[in-house]
Amino acid sequence: MTDSKYFTTTKKGEIFELKAELNSDKKEKKKEAVKKVIASMTVGKDVSALFPDVVNCMQTDNLELKKLVYLYLMNYAKSQPDMAIMAVNTFVKDCEDPNPLIRALAVRTMGCIRVDKITEYLCEPLRKCLKDEDPYVRKTAAVCVAKLHDINAQLVEDQGFLDTLKDLISDSNPMVVANAVAALSEIAESHPSSNLLDLNPQSINKLLTALNECTEWGQIFILDCLANYMPKDDREAQSICERVTPRLSHANSAVVLSAVKVLMKFMEMLSKDLDYYGTLLKKLAPPLVTLLSAEPELQYVALRNINLIVQKRPEILKHEMKVFFVKYNDPIYVKLEKLDIMIRLASQANIAQVLAELKEYATEVDVDFVRKAVRAIGRCAIKVEQSAERCVSTLLDLIQTKVNYVVQEAIVVIKDIFRKYPNKYESVIATLCENLDSLDEPEARAAMIWIVGEYAERIDNADELLESFLEGFHDESTQVQLQLLTAIVKLFLKKPTETQELVQQVLSLATQDSDNPDLRDRGYIYWRLLSTDPVAAKEVVLAEKPLISEETDLIEPTLLDELICYIGTLASVYHKPPSAFVEGSRGVVHKSLPPRTGSSESAESPDTAPSGGPAADQPSVIPTQGDLLGDLLNLDLGPPVSGPPMATSAVQMGAVDLLGDSLMGDESEGMGGSGGSFTPAPSTTAPTNVGAPLGSGLGDLFDLTGGVGTLSGSYVAPKTVWLPAMKAKGLEISGTFSRQVGSISMDLVLTNKALQVMSDFAIQFNRNSFGLAPAAPLQVHAPLAPNQSVEITLPLNTVGSVMKMEPLNNLQVAVKNNIDVFYFSTLYPLHILFVEDGKMERQMFLATWKDIPNENETQFQIKDCSLNADAVSSKLQGSNIFTIAKRNVEGQDMLYQSLKLTNGIWVLAELRIQPSNPSFTLSLKCRAPEVSQYIYQAYETILKN
Repeated sequence: MTDSKYFTTTKKGEIFELKAELNSDKKEKKKEAVKKVIASMTVGKDVSALFPDVVNCMQTDNLELKKLVYLYLMNYAKSQPDMAIMAVNTFVKDCEDPNPLIRALAVRTMGCIRVDKITEYLCEPLRKCLKDEDPYVRKTAAVCVAKLHDINAQLVEDQGFLDTLKDLISDSNPMVVANAVAALSEIAESHPSSNLLDLNPQSINKLLTALNECTEWGQIFILDCLANYMPKDDREAQSICERVTPRLSHANSAVVLSAVKVLMKFMEMLSKDLDYYGTLLKKLAPPLVTLLSAEPELQYVALRNINLIVQKRPEILKHEMKVFFVKYNDPIYVKLEKLDIMIRLASQANIAQVLAELKEYATEVDVDFVRKAVRAIGRCAIKVEQSAERCVSTLLDLIQTKVNYVVQEAIVVIKDIFRKYPNKYESVIATLCENLDSLDEPEARAAMIWIVGEYAERIDNADELLESFLEGFHDESTQVQLQLLTAIVKLFLKKPTETQELVQQVLSLATQDSDNPDLRDRGYIYWRLLSTDPVAAKEVVLAEKPLISEETDLIEPTLLDELICYIGTLASVYHKPPSAFVEGSRGVVHKSLPPRTGSSESAESPDTAPSGGPAADQPSVIPTQGDLLGDLLNLDLGPPVSGPPMATSAVQMGAVDLLGDSLMGDESEGMGGSGGSFTPAPSTTAPTNVGAPLGSGLGDLFDLTGGVGTLSGSYVAPKTVWLPAMKAKGLEISGTFSRQVGSISMDLVLTNKALQVMSDFAIQFNRNSFGLAPAAPLQVHAPLAPNQSVEITLPLNTVGSVMKMEPLNNLQVAVKNNIDVFYFSTLYPLHILFVEDGKMERQMFLATWKDIPNENETQFQIKDCSLNADAVSSKLQGSNIFTIAKRNVEGQDMLYQSLKLTNGIWVLAELRIQPSNPSFTLSLKCRAPEVSQYIYQAYETILKN
């Protein structure tokens, strides 16, 4: 009979009966009872009351019964730690049992019991098992060390288990080697700084020998470990590659991908002129192709990995285009991924084949797939110039099918083709205009509006077409509204006499009737441009556009190199580094490919610095600051950076000079200001005389030099309760921190919730990481009556005593009044310590970025932030985080920023913003990496509020 009978009982007094059966003298009855207990536990009943009776059954030679009891123990030891200690003796005995299976079972279960009280009793048995004569016991014990390390790391280090594990790497049994490597890798991951896997050519040789005889998962552990090794030269890299290559023909796809990862990494070190390099490229193609004959889920994972490999080394698969042709029964996720790779591999040699295939796909029934196929045709045109003509005619044929979504996608890609090949294919505009009425998707409408605006002079009824879009202006998406505004301004600049009313209409819609700040700002800018200098407006709006690049969706090179190091893991499927999706990944180690042989590694520079000065002027580097806070105590810091002197009467309070030089830098002269004085900013109401001819100035919206004037301090968090009344005999203190024009303050609200009057207030701070201290006494002018509150602003400075706190931004405060002394601690946001002169000169930034070692770089993800690069930049500037340079790399905006703390520590940042992605990647470099986590928190706080 099967075991299902154990799950079918519905008795009420079950626990009592089971107790009797567990204490029976008959072995069979005991075994049956334990099975019933395990069945109840499996379906979620609480059988912890039987703990002592089940533990008594451990004393048996029957392996099956022992396994069941151990299973029970693992489940309930955590909730019954005192009872679990009863089982310790049996474990110790079982670890010396003559049967190796029982010894291994005991050590495996020990590792799974996560109870602190028990762990120290398990050290002796574990030490014996690590040196057991049977390899099965040794391999189990190796994994147990990793589990024990997770429970109590200090204990494992004190007991010397890590050294024993390192010795097991030289074990004679390949499975023991594999498990030792797996355990050490696991431990090393949670302690990135420790150099546990200290690999050298001898140990690498042992791993490679074990590789041939391991089980498949053992091979994966060893290959992953090899991938983290840095060969000393290209000869060693080649010899490792030769010994890893046979793994490519393994039946398990995970082994194949791990081998591919090792080879991709070490190929970096091989010279391309070597014969072996060419051989290796040829050997990598067949295993990757074979992966595509597996089931769809595996195919998808393989395709995501191949996508990375093709971006790094397209030559590996350049002759394998046919494998990526879509099969009729492929699931949609596989189809879309294959399409992506087809475009990456498209070249002059195979473009005819690819286009024929894509045209076929565009007539399929699956809408998502058809859309991507049409887009793919456009991408081919942009990638392979010789095929552009054929692609355009293919797209026109598809437009003639009049299938709505096909037409819309075609128009979107034709816009890109116009950008890539100006003045070549404009003859098709007439056909596009015929389909204007059928466009209902924002992207297609925006593309069509762009085409009409860009080529307004070739389209006779351009004004009518744009006017038809304007009728439902407020129902359009932002993308379409922005595009429409720009298109009508372009049209106006090309045909000023006919379209004056139209431009007036769109400008007032955008500025007066719209809630969208982007649209309003763009409307005002155009309005002011047109009103002050039509010639400049023409130069700005109708400027030559740069040609678009062929591959807009390539992964940024540094990220690609990092992802190559994660082939065969989730990171390679998501195409994101682990730090982006692993919870609590503060210390994720960033992997990178080894430097190419023969080429000095060039650091990714934010922007090539302008070559102005003489070569001898090497940019100076900010001096090393030693360990940040540990030695702040010894730094003789002068008084804090005080705010710059307040503006003199010539500069009104509206434009206080926050940065110590003119607000506009050197540009204020050229921007209509007379250099010296600021004119006050007039109101931002829209002008009334738009109808006036251009020369009369379209009514200046706000004076060009004004508008910057408001004194924006850094972000101030809302007040929170720091000391609740119940803990302070009726005194409640809530507060927040702020920084305005260079001075820091603590904004407090004191509330008396007691029945007696409070007076004689005083405040004191404990020593803290940045020397924060009150700059004046706490002044409460009148006694505080019951149920009364008082708001106080306490000025702070940073010349107090310094002591490193945990966490770094912890502040311990004592407040005294006539009743008692009360203590509380709070966390201050680090951005109150960002000083106003934190903008680093550009060359200095480059030199310092290269000079700070790479291990000081930490990466963070800022999630759910939908600002664009300019908004981010201005928001951060308000809190003294200054943007030094901005680049656009393959559609991503990269902001390079600097900030300086009150104690003189500089932090350099690279902020990566993808327009469509609400997650930003923040890389911070600093000589004192312990502040990075808190700088990241400051970024998050500022950007999300």
